[in-house]
Amino acid sequence: MAGDVEGRGAGEAAPLRAVTARVCSLADRVGVPRAEVFDVARLSAASGVPEGVVKALLNGRPGGERDVQTRFLQRLDLLRRTRLRPDGRRYTQREIADGAGMSRQQAGALLNGDRRPTMEHCDALQRFFGVHAGFLTAEDPEALVGALQRTERELLRRLADREGPGRGEHDREGAGRGRADREAEEGEGEHGSEDALERLLRDHGVRGIAWRAAQLPTDQHRDKVAEWLDMLLESVRRPGP
Repeated sequence: MAGDVEGRGAGEAAPLRAVTARVCSLADRVGVPRAEVFDVARLSAASGVPEGVVKALLNGRPGGERDVQTRFLQRLDLLRRTRLRPDGRRYTQREIADGAGMSRQQAGALLNGDRRPTMEHCDALQRFFGVHAGFLTAEDPEALVGALQRTERELLRRLADREGPGRGEHDREGAGRGRADREAEEGEGEHGSEDALERLLRDHGVRGIAWRAAQLPTDQHRDKVAEWLDMLLESVRRPGP
């Protein structure tokens, strides 16, 4: 379903192709129709990516909005249309402002596109609407990959329930470790470790790692990320036996 993407770097296209293939395989094993897991409207609501862009990306065509503020406004509009109050109505500007801990003037300027959002604005709005970090700003291919990864985790849970704890646990462990981790363990010597690091950076992206680290609540948490990365770099640079 996701073929070669013309005009887009391999680093952006590869994660989407990989997760699409995994979701297809899992859907077949669980017995879920592919039309259900790749439903464009559902993926759009889960990722914030416009339906037309979702369809293009799934079919291997380039797509997506490059401008951060334009993406922010698209995603915020989608949240206001799909994440409703308990009575089924949209949240008012005042309710959004109060819930996100900002003034009505700030909220109005953000909703109308008169002010560029900061990371703090995005974090507050994401918490208010109950969506994950990065929902309002992640590039469209990355956002779609994230939505499909959540679908993958749900399919793995369903597979575990169907096949029993032993088999399901093995599948979840394999998916959680990821290709980069498995190949790092299986690689021999320095050359194999370098390939594993390249795959890690390709699959997750430097900007994606930096964005996620920035969402952590304290400097202590961010220091832990830096410490983990230092350990990882040291392990892949260490010569083989």
